[in-house]
Amino acid sequence: MKDKTFLMIPGPTPVPESALMEMAKHPMAHRSKEFSNILKEVFEDLKYVFQTKNDVFLFTASGTGAMCGALENLINEGDKVLCLSIGNFGARWAKIAKSRGAEVIKIETKAGDIIKPEVLEEKLNKNKDIKIVTLTHSETSTGAANDIKTLCSIIKNHGALSVVDGITSLCAMEFKTDEWNIDVAVSGSQKGFMIAPGLSFLTASEKAFKMHENCKYPSF
Repeated sequence: MKDKTFLMIPGPTPVPESALMEMAKHPMAHRSKEFSNILKEVFEDLKYVFQTKNDVFLFTASGTGAMCGALENLINEGDKVLCLSIGNFGARWAKIAKSRGAEVIKIETKAGDIIKPEVLEEKLNKNKDIKIVTLTHSETSTGAANDIKTLCSIIKNHGALSVVDGITSLCAMEFKTDEWNIDVAVSGSQKGFMIAPGLSFLTASEKAFKMHENCKYPSF
């Protein structure tokens, strides 16, 4: 038997033996009471992980699937979206927003740098009609971590909706969705969760759901 592959990368991270053993079992019926009970428990536990009172949704998709699910259910053509980019995944938010017809404004930094609160505040003051601000908590390629708590407080004061990529950070760094005024947060299974790739998660505030109600062409 070959030695196990040991990846020294941000993800997929090593999966505990107990999880691997569960994955080796034969699948149960996905409409059975047994599965429903497990799913209920998972949904409640995910609320704790995200530190939110709101529901957390599961996607059978990579983190990008949850990112698309977030913006595609909020944006109408012509909406102003401010994308704070500290690397490749901040740029991905901008690409998704553009694909839905948004007017995208960017604040970009060089590799390893983070978004300065005063720069965000100045940009929002100059663009009162910005509807959504996208942020990356921790940029996978460099490890640079934005001060999400401070940035989301500024976004809330402006009145825009904050949409945060916590794919690298959740379960690895402090992350408090409700306390930090994060309106939409997404994450993925293959990093801090330490389970196999292929699942992603999303939680949304009441404010986000109200914006969703006005989305003309929402996505599934």
